[in-house]
Amino acid sequence: MSVRRLAEDTVQPAKFAFNKSNAAWAKRKIKDYPKGREASAVIPLLMRAQEQDGWVTKAAIEYVAEMLDMPLIRVLEVATFYTQFQLAPVGKLAHIQVCGTTPCMLRGSEDLMKVCKKRIAEKPFELSANGNLSWEEVECQGACVNAPMVMIFKDTYEDLTPDRLEEIIDEFEASKGQEVVPGPQIDRIFSAPVGGLTSLTEDLPVVGRRAANGNSKTSRTAKKSGAGKSKTSKSVAAETAKAPATLVQASTKKKATSPRKTGQARKPAEKSKVTASEKVDPKEKNRPSKMRKPAKPDDLKLISGVGPKIEGILNGLGIYKFEQIAKWKKAERDWVDGYLKFKGRIDRDNWVKQAKALAKGAL
Repeated sequence: MSVRRLAEDTVQPAKFAFNKSNAAWAKRKIKDYPKGREASAVIPLLMRAQEQDGWVTKAAIEYVAEMLDMPLIRVLEVATFYTQFQLAPVGKLAHIQVCGTTPCMLRGSEDLMKVCKKRIAEKPFELSANGNLSWEEVECQGACVNAPMVMIFKDTYEDLTPDRLEEIIDEFEASKGQEVVPGPQIDRIFSAPVGGLTSLTEDLPVVGRRAANGNSKTSRTAKKSGAGKSKTSKSVAAETAKAPATLVQASTKKKATSPRKTGQARKPAEKSKVTASEKVDPKEKNRPSKMRKPAKPDDLKLISGVGPKIEGILNGLGIYKFEQIAKWKKAERDWVDGYLKFKGRIDRDNWVKQAKALAKGAL
């Protein structure tokens, strides 16, 4: 591993402190660890410091060491060991980490690096002209089956081509990354085969882009069995004979209505009554209550497991207050979970319990 050192003093800020919301988050995070083991919070605290300032400064390392009552050298060891910590200023909108390990290299990561050199800067860690972008080559990031890929902050962008990476760079500069969808950039469900599932297809829901294309076990079975072909008169008669008498009578009665007399005015068709439940879009049935953005929205990042990106997703769904999250039932949690990249995080981190406490003013 190459030697990693702190940035020159000329770019180091004089001091560091967590802002109000991050300070409250840090105090709660430290309590997640047993008494006497508070030093275990060093990595999450350094990550939150990086998210706040964009990189880990010398002042931030000293601040975290004091907060956790750790020797400064121990925190420095952690910050300089893990490459997830940026020790010098990086792009304000995106720092692109290009995987250069064997699977990605065989699938074209060198072409992705050429894009970074052309669009950002010739050398790694150099800032673009406007200071918005930077890049580096890193080792394996664990998405080998979706090679080649890059990581931008906490999200991965996989199955890339040089053209698609250029589009992603454009999207980050245009929207500050808020509208860039992470994950596979081709027609693939997570790490499933590109051509669709070939095993473990029993009783699995069809999700993602494949659902729109009808690529499910049901549709494949229907094609094989010839389902959907027009029925013969014999098969229809056989099915009618098997049908309950009440159904046959009902269908016969419908056809046996008396013809309208000549000159008789046609009665206006009655409007069908639609119940409230029938008006609800099935996709929106379990949507939790939403609201317009209030003058003072709650800082949802105080909930452990909610970062700036997820807070933006929640706000886009009309969720701004702790009290909204505190009222979620299972169906509502599952509905919101569908908009998050990692499923199950709402229950795993117990957002509802946290939100109830935060709504009451507890930290």
